[in-house]
Amino acid sequence: MKAAVTVGLDIAKNVFQAHGVDADGAVVFRKRLSRLKVSEFFSELPPCLVGIEACATAHHWARTLRTLGHNVKLMPPAYVKPYVKSQKNDAADAEAICEAVTGPTMRFSEVKSVEHQSVLSMHRLRAMLIRHRTRLANTIRAHMAEFGVVAPIGRMGLERLIHIICDEADDRISPRVRRALGHLVNQHDQQVMQILDLDRQIVAWHRSNEVSRRLATIPGIGPLAASALTATIGDAKIFRSGRALSAWLGLVPRQNSSGGKERLGAISKRGDGYIRGLLVVGSMAVIRYAQRHGSKRPWLVKLLERRTAKMPRSRWRTRLREWSGR
Repeated sequence: MKAAVTVGLDIAKNVFQAHGVDADGAVVFRKRLSRLKVSEFFSELPPCLVGIEACATAHHWARTLRTLGHNVKLMPPAYVKPYVKSQKNDAADAEAICEAVTGPTMRFSEVKSVEHQSVLSMHRLRAMLIRHRTRLANTIRAHMAEFGVVAPIGRMGLERLIHIICDEADDRISPRVRRALGHLVNQHDQQVMQILDLDRQIVAWHRSNEVSRRLATIPGIGPLAASALTATIGDAKIFRSGRALSAWLGLVPRQNSSGGKERLGAISKRGDGYIRGLLVVGSMAVIRYAQRHGSKRPWLVKLLERRTAKMPRSRWRTRLREWSGR
């Protein structure tokens, strides 16, 4: 039996499926593996090309198999799906992955290092804590409004409500409500401290990484956006151009062209929504600074005289048609 030169590995939580073919494309094995047997199985194989869908735990298994001498490539699941020939099951998925990884035009995802994945974990946890903090703040506002106590939006307004809850001499709410809302206030304060701790960790890593520091020199890019971009993109050389990177982030118009007729729609938003949100926040900060200090960026001030900072979707379509020459 010939040795396998290409292997498609369909990963999961506990049960994995491997599909191996030789140099002529003939099937060498179809193997169902448990999680504990994956490393042992691939350690016995000669070095080969291994394809994996870029999904949960994919980067971990890519790093593990690379240490065993294999060439591992990650592919977006949407690009692998057309290779599935029949009904969906683990064996069919592994076979499709094995066939897709050898495609000459297939696009691959960069395998993230442990360091970059650790930074992204801090970003994801920080975003989760911010969402929970917002839910707690809205809950406090809603319950206080039931007793006729309202405050302006923003951090200062919430602090005013928290002060009322903590002030036992204030009789606008009953002691029972004060005790119940006190639990929410404690949770809110705890999450604020946790977010600040993650901010310190992210800034410390940003200062220790040269690429992240260089990105922070771009107007509108701070430690958060710079560290997230560095950890998410990894090696930027995998992109052919800046526009390819923009398309990967979802910052180019969606196309529905056919028959030589170009049809450009709104911004596709196909990429990482977290990074795109950081870039939007940073760009709005640059716009606000230019509105206050016009002499710093006169080109942006002139542009704002003709365009709004946040253009409606319908107007974006019109502008895109103008820019494309239609």
